[in-house]
Amino acid sequence: MADITVDARGLQCPMPVLKISQAMNKATAGQTVELVASDRGSLSDIPAWAADMGHSIKEQFESDGEYHFIIEK
Repeated sequence: MADITVDARGLQCPMPVLKISQAMNKATAGQTVELVASDRGSLSDIPAWAADMGHSIKEQFESDGEYHFIIEK
């Protein structure tokens, strides 16, 4: 269970990245944020963004056509 959940379902690139970025700015070090997205582009965009920003993806999975990413700040 993540500390913060961001719902980016129905949003197209680059909105899921913008939404997770805003949430991570509010999170404190060690907190986790879960992003739920429906845009398939998130599969490449979110890991690349996390690596660039120095965050780590703790879990990534697909469920019912939605992509879930749990990212630690």
